[in-house]
Amino acid sequence: MTTTFAELGLNEQILAGVDALGFTTPTPVQAGAIPHVLEGRDIVASAQTGTGKTAAFALPTLQRIAGKKGRGPHALIVTPTRELATQIDDVVKVVCEKTGQRAVIVMGGTKFEKQIKQLEAGCDLLVATPGRLLDLMEHDHVSLSGVEVLVLDEADRMLDMGFWPSVRRIMHALPAKHQTLLFSATIPPSIKSTIDALLSDPVTVEIARVGETADTVDEHLCPVTQAQKPELLRALLETGGAAGQKPERVLVFCRTKHRVDDVSKMLKNAQVKVDVMHADRTQKERERALERFRDGKIQVLVATDVMSRGIDVSGIDAVVNFDVPMDPEDYVHRIGRTGRAGATGHAYTFVGPDEISPLREIEYFTKKLIPTWDLPGFSYDAGRIVPQEGRSTKKPMRTMFSGSRARGRGIGGGRYGRHY
Repeated sequence: MTTTFAELGLNEQILAGVDALGFTTPTPVQAGAIPHVLEGRDIVASAQTGTGKTAAFALPTLQRIAGKKGRGPHALIVTPTRELATQIDDVVKVVCEKTGQRAVIVMGGTKFEKQIKQLEAGCDLLVATPGRLLDLMEHDHVSLSGVEVLVLDEADRMLDMGFWPSVRRIMHALPAKHQTLLFSATIPPSIKSTIDALLSDPVTVEIARVGETADTVDEHLCPVTQAQKPELLRALLETGGAAGQKPERVLVFCRTKHRVDDVSKMLKNAQVKVDVMHADRTQKERERALERFRDGKIQVLVATDVMSRGIDVSGIDAVVNFDVPMDPEDYVHRIGRTGRAGATGHAYTFVGPDEISPLREIEYFTKKLIPTWDLPGFSYDAGRIVPQEGRSTKKPMRTMFSGSRARGRGIGGGRYGRHY
């Protein structure tokens, strides 16, 4: 029997917002989390990207603070990147038009003055990135003394990006009694102790196990030499790869900002319409690049992992891991940008001879082997290493350290490549 949003306990105003958003049936994470949030329980919720986590915390939070008096904010949503903050704000403001509530967004890359004026006018709900929120707090432009509901969005990413000290400072400014909702695509063991310290008797809503990838994404492992990666990317864009037709929207992930710029320059020289997203770009440049990608004005968007959870664009035909990510969780989030809303997507991982070690980490983390795939008609260099199809996903002795993080460790090729 299918659950409806009304059966979850949402009131008429919130349900009007649900209709305005175009939602019809709750996703599993929404059905699992919303009733507990409405009951006032602390929540730890994990689900794959693209499964509706934003609505799972935004809808019941707005209902929980309905009718609260005072300048506010009465609810606070903290998220690690500007793109995620913008996406949350877009959802919240649609609902607020139906409820009569007011939401404000504060984040880096935009002018202080405008945000200060908005805060002075008061708000029911505040969406914020950690750094900008602390700046405003230190200058007494915002008080969190009235916050009743705190949402920590993409908690594992905030840990990866070093935001937990800032999150702790923000939490110290909250009233002793408040509700905390922690949402993320993954809840790795490395943040379990932090969760225990921050939440009170939380309800756990786990829709997918750690490391699980969406079954709507066809994954392809492409062994290639580092020197041939640009040539393979161009050929993939021209032929359409496994899909068999030229893709309209392709998201390419690289490990560094310089690598992103180099790949973008290469594609422009090949007459491909392309733009880039990384931390050195201004907020306006990032928003413009995302808008052009969403509107189909460019075929390819090249980005770093900082953007892997901040890109919410429907209809992405393929994701290309130009570099194998050093963190296995980044692999899950990268390929989660395609195959959304039930559509089929393709994910290609270009693996060079010096990237076998992080590949093994990814396959151990996801508990499955990525099928090896060659682009028909492409002439590969002899120096590439093709992993054996019968390779093991058992925990590597030399590459797996404490925790699931691989970031910051050497790649270590050669030896692992010969025996893989």
